[in-house]
Amino acid sequence: MSSLEMESLRGDFSPAAADSSEITYPVFGVRTRCPLGKCIADRALAAILLIPALPVIGLLALLVLVTSGRPVIFRQPRVGKNGRTFTLYKIRTMVRNAEAKTGPVWAKAKDGRVTRLGKVLRKLHFDELPQLFNVLKGDMSLVGPRPERPEFVHVLSSSIPEYLKRLEVPPGITGIAQLNLPPDSDLDSVRRKLVLDLEYAQRMGPLMDSRLLLCTFARLLKLPAIRFFGLYRNGDLESNGSADGNGAADGNGSHPSRGHQPEAVPRPKPR
Repeated sequence: MSSLEMESLRGDFSPAAADSSEITYPVFGVRTRCPLGKCIADRALAAILLIPALPVIGLLALLVLVTSGRPVIFRQPRVGKNGRTFTLYKIRTMVRNAEAKTGPVWAKAKDGRVTRLGKVLRKLHFDELPQLFNVLKGDMSLVGPRPERPEFVHVLSSSIPEYLKRLEVPPGITGIAQLNLPPDSDLDSVRRKLVLDLEYAQRMGPLMDSRLLLCTFARLLKLPAIRFFGLYRNGDLESNGSADGNGAADGNGSHPSRGHQPEAVPRPKPR
């Protein structure tokens, strides 16, 4: 992505909001909000969670080093609140230089680039633990839409109306979309997740965040808690509201309906 294209993703800080209880940014012509209390609570909880997580991260880093060498921490640019880019941290689960031949692509089911150890870490979501540092730095929230790569944001925002509205709130490690739907694989899957991301943006608050965090911890313990917390969504665009801005449904459930071919995501241009 060119520097000009990246500038189109960035907004400017509004000094007028510096003294208010909320931090606001003008982004794509829309005023975005993040309650200051949420930012403080996120960092405090991330600091607490890092106490037990640090030994686990150290052990996993050692296992990655022994089994597949360096680097043990994977760093990748992602787009956060207000279109600002940041470096996301994860335990490396793929072979080194996984995109050397393909360029930017989404991971897929039974991806041959994932290492044996990586398969286990991904299944347990332990590879996400270093993102607590992102929360501590203020790049992310514990709860919010999943941050996407700049290459894909540029393409998806051109293909899906209202896609950029998900940037009005901080990105998160967990969220309604992450708990209900599998990783993105085509435009239909992105639209389904966008509906849930925008629902969170509208309902964001301490109660919603608490429910999502508790549900996430229950999920890690393999407890079926998503219906108990009232967070189950079926991923049906017709039921949950369309993300294309005109009320038309573009998918049905987590998988395309019979006779419907999933719309492929246009390939990002190599930088």
